[in-house]
Amino acid sequence: MSNVTLHIGGRDYTVACADGEEAHVTGLGRMISAKLDEMGGTGNQSEVRTLLFAALLLADEVHELKGRPEPEPRRASDPEIDAVLDRVADRLENIANTLERQPEHT
Repeated sequence: MSNVTLHIGGRDYTVACADGEEAHVTGLGRMISAKLDEMGGTGNQSEVRTLLFAALLLADEVHELKGRPEPEPRRASDPEIDAVLDRVADRLENIANTLERQPEHT
């Protein structure tokens, strides 16, 4: 096992990784740091909440970029599924907006 120190959001974090994975983990840390920079000011958000939002944004990007098998031909029920997914996406956006507006409780 090796240790790598990541500089993220103005702080240093030492994390363990498998031997030979140091460069990969360091690159991942740079991605997180870049996402935090892209997010701009975090207001009164706690460090944990800020990192959570950065992780969610990165996970969303990964989800969008993942290769998917060719979609099956559309079925008659697909518009129903699309409508449900749209409602879920709207709900998630509302939750995220509510969390961003809430004052930090520590």
